Amino acid sequence: MITSGTLVNFRHFRHLICALVFFLFFCIYPEISSAKEAHLSDIIVTNTRDHLLSYFNVRDCFTEEMNMAIMNGISTKFTFIVKLYEIRGAWFDRKIADIRLTHTIEYNTLKNEFSLLLPEQNNKKVKTKDFDSAKKLMADVVALKVIRLDRLKRGVHYQLRMKAELDKIELPFYLNYVLFFLSLWDFETDWYSVVFRY
Repeated sequence: MITSGTLVNFRHFRHLICALVFFLFFCIYPEISSAKEAHLSDIIVTNTRDHLLSYFNVRDCFTEEMNMAIMNGISTKFTFIVKLYEIRGAWFDRKIADIRLTHTIEYNTLKNEFSLLLPEQNNKKVKTKDFDSAKKLMADVVALKVIRLDRLKRGVHYQLRMKAELDKIELPFYLNYVLFFLSLWDFETDWYSVVFRY
């Protein structure tokens, strides 16, 4: 007869086996962890009638171990940092916008479905069953409203700076035995900048 106690023990045992499989996989195939360095690309600065907008994406950010973690239901977050400065020549540049936004992805193994939260798109929640589409949504910042145009001065130069980083992943207790995952999943891009005149 199966009791609730044995179910808990079986789940715990299953999680330990999963952690052991992860560990052995990355010991046998260490080259999998050596992904290209994450970087920003396709940076566009434009405007609507009322707002300065920015579009960009982070590339080479999904490693095999991160893919496996997401597919095992571990919530993953990318944080994008965007700052706008007024360039003032001999004076220190003046910061006029400072934005942090976080994209979140989580996989529901029962529904075979990815859920994403995209705050720059009015906290849009997206669900998809396609992992490639989910990763693209996760890595792309689309039409981020940086600042209202009425706060900018005509004829003045501005610098838009941006970077992306992977938020620290909170591992379930059964993966805490495999501490090296934290370093394998860690990424932070360099700062990228665009100078423009309004």
